[in-house]
Amino acid sequence: MSELVDIVDSLESKISKLLQKLELLNQANVNLEEELVTVKKEQTTTTTSINEWEEKYNSLKMASSMLGGSTNKTEAKYKINTLIRELDHCITQLAE
Repeated sequence: MSELVDIVDSLESKISKLLQKLELLNQANVNLEEELVTVKKEQTTTTTSINEWEEKYNSLKMASSMLGGSTNKTEAKYKINTLIRELDHCITQLAE
């Protein structure tokens, strides 16, 4: 009977340790999920910032090409022609 009591005590001890480990792992999981949410927010913010800077860069590039500079004249003409084509397409759709 003493052996049975020892086995039960050993099982209780092991179960208690497993439950403690489970609790620690659950807490670690919660912390990691919170960190993931934070990182995703930072990524979204960074992506938005990058897009804004790219738009500013393209605007400055366009303005620079319109002010002069032979290297960007062809690019400026291409963009202007593209905008004109888009406007013509919109006008055509409105006329229908």
